[in-house]
Amino acid sequence: MYAIVEIQGQQFKAEAGKKLFVHYLGDEKNEGDAVEFSKVLLVDADGAITVGAPTVEGAKVVCEVKQPLVKGEHVIVFKKKRRKGYRRLNGHRQYFTELVIKDVIA
Repeated sequence: MYAIVEIQGQQFKAEAGKKLFVHYLGDEKNEGDAVEFSKVLLVDADGAITVGAPTVEGAKVVCEVKQPLVKGEHVIVFKKKRRKGYRRLNGHRQYFTELVIKDVIA
């Protein structure tokens, strides 16, 4: 059984036991906390697919916070205009929260 769930504007495929890296959920989440997401867009229960309009009623995904703050990989942003002496070098590391899917309830 799996579900397509929307977490902070992004869609993820949630199966029991899988790890997800979602955008940082904030300081209020600690390691071991249970988190529920109710914006379930699709549920597949052994071949019986239920598509929500826009969400599936009564369905939710229960997760546990494995690590509340994980840094993503370093992305370099370099801007240049030729022959003008304009160069800008910028770096960025996105913050994520690592979740473990405990159960998909449909």
